Amino acid sequence: MLNKITVFFNLIKFEHSLFALPFAYLGLFLAGGGFPQFHIFLWVTVAMVAIRTSAMSLNRLIDQAIDEKNPRTKQRGDSLRMLRRPVVWVITFVSIAIFLVACAQLNPLCFALSPIPILFVWIYPSLKKITWLSHLFLGMILGIAPYGGWLAARAQWSWIPVLLVLAVAAWVSGFDMFYALQDVEFDRMENLKSFPVRFGVEKAMVAARWLHGVTLVALGALGVILRLGFWYWTGWLVIVGLIVQEHRLVSRFGVGKINEAFFNMNAWVSVIIFIATAIDVTLS
Repeated sequence: MLNKITVFFNLIKFEHSLFALPFAYLGLFLAGGGFPQFHIFLWVTVAMVAIRTSAMSLNRLIDQAIDEKNPRTKQRGDSLRMLRRPVVWVITFVSIAIFLVACAQLNPLCFALSPIPILFVWIYPSLKKITWLSHLFLGMILGIAPYGGWLAARAQWSWIPVLLVLAVAAWVSGFDMFYALQDVEFDRMENLKSFPVRFGVEKAMVAARWLHGVTLVALGALGVILRLGFWYWTGWLVIVGLIVQEHRLVSRFGVGKINEAFFNMNAWVSVIIFIATAIDVTLS
């Protein structure tokens, strides 16, 4: 059983929850003006982990035939056979149920909006067969995380978290274009859609550069509008350096450094900007 749990966590890349979870916390801290009530923090965490688990499980189930053809992802099919598809389907629906329960524990507005991310994660796995815009759609899925965190702490609409939505959506879309560089030839053979396949590798790298520029501008605008202080701007400068290094690695070494650029740099981007903001908001 322990081995199967490990296989499942590897299958859904559970550790990559680090990408979106700190941004949800960011919206939570900004809306509450500091550390939120523990039960809100807890249920936001449960909701984020649950919706991501259902999304990744669903993605692996729908993409099994494609993954088994791709040498880079063939292991996913082996893992699904070991776990058995019906079991993964059960996990998918249980995760969705947990997400709904978590949203209901937050406030009525969060529960009323909960079908939106569920719909998005069901749509996404099919988009790569239809349009190169799938990168932007994935960005939008993760981009709503900070707004969800904001609404969990303060159940009212605001333009402030829109800047966070824009920052995260552009950030995710950009690094997803980088990630797609690994499968350009395979995607062409299988008639799968991606920005690098449609426009070429060089234009994909330029597009990612522009998208990450939008991320930095949006986070900068957030800091100016909220008059955030030293700690926030220190964190902002650090992530500027991380994003520049990410692009330098991919430009210089190509797909050979994708894993380092994708996993190491991006995990730190979200964690650092959250920690810097949390310290700044708490101490102000």
